[in-house]
Amino acid sequence: MLLSKRWQFLWMFVSRLEYKDDDMFQEGRFLRFLYSSLLLHQAKVLESFSLKLGRNSWAVDLGVCVTPAVNRSVREMVIEIDASSTETQFILPRSLYTTGSRTLVTLKLQNALLVDVSETVSFPSLKTLSLISMKYPRDAFFRTLLSSCPVLEDLFVVKCRGDNVACLVVRVPSLKFLTVRTTAEVGYHQGLVLDVPSLEFLDIVDYTDGFCVVENTMHKVIEAHLDVTYSHPQQLLASLTSLVQLSLCLTTSMDAHFDGTIFRQLEQLKVCTCETTEWLDLLMRVLKAAPKLRFIVLELSKFHGIRTGDPILGWNQPSRVPECLLSTLEYFDWRQYGGTEEEKQVERYILGNSGRLGLATFYPKSTNPVKNLQMLKELSMSPRRSSVFCGNYSSVSK
Repeated sequence: MLLSKRWQFLWMFVSRLEYKDDDMFQEGRFLRFLYSSLLLHQAKVLESFSLKLGRNSWAVDLGVCVTPAVNRSVREMVIEIDASSTETQFILPRSLYTTGSRTLVTLKLQNALLVDVSETVSFPSLKTLSLISMKYPRDAFFRTLLSSCPVLEDLFVVKCRGDNVACLVVRVPSLKFLTVRTTAEVGYHQGLVLDVPSLEFLDIVDYTDGFCVVENTMHKVIEAHLDVTYSHPQQLLASLTSLVQLSLCLTTSMDAHFDGTIFRQLEQLKVCTCETTEWLDLLMRVLKAAPKLRFIVLELSKFHGIRTGDPILGWNQPSRVPECLLSTLEYFDWRQYGGTEEEKQVERYILGNSGRLGLATFYPKSTNPVKNLQMLKELSMSPRRSSVFCGNYSSVSK
């Protein structure tokens, strides 16, 4: 509107509005611009409304900002507030999830408060919902919120301390993609209850030593990423028998009940090696349960270091070689390979029993070139069942 006379009034009818306060404005200038532009805006329908507030945006009234967008049948709404904005609690207006929620297809909220309402909550068109560090009136309100989304397909939840939800209950028949993040900073054990029969993608990070209960079968899940500290994770894993891709980081080993689980479609497996006393047991159990496995990656997650300092102790070579090693495994990748005696036993077992392995890649944990050269020589002399190439030698010398 400053550069073109034609746009002096035309901007009032644009269908996508995005406001961002990055704390570079003079005090009060952003608020004046925000409120005045919303007051002057005249479009009858909004395709998208985005409001991103910096840590000093303490005076913004979310009701004044959100209500005009709701009244214009907005389809996509994004409200993001800097996590360090602790001086003021940002409260979302009731109109967002009552009278004006019928047209929303995408809703993304971060660091705000949802208040209880007596009216019926309804999101009949909502397909994508993201709730990051939000606070709720109580457990029941979160369940009510999800039950009001009959066509929801994608749910992303990051829990925070004091969010008033101890047990996250996700009962959404239409849900296809679910991501849940719960860190130890939450301060107490967390529960997760799943009833999502249409789910295709699952990603859970939970460091609270909580639990997960699966109420309904999940036979459509193709890809799963699990980084959890559950004491009994086998029920969750046993419900994911249709997996093609699986990434695992667990702090506890599987019990005997897991041995009957079969991943008949699993082709790609990634196991985090941070739990030095547990990851090997986990790997061997999954190998036995996955007859079509083609790719294996062992890697220490970049999000955490080694959690326990004890080495792998007393690894006993399985009496029966897993079917996937004999007939389907094609690629083996080991990151942060240390060359310890226990790791050598695992490496020799994989290379020595894999009938179709075409490429094995090792990335050393050490930065000592002399040690890495010696490690390379030992790897080159390992007995191999197939004509496997131990690739990426350059990475071993780095």
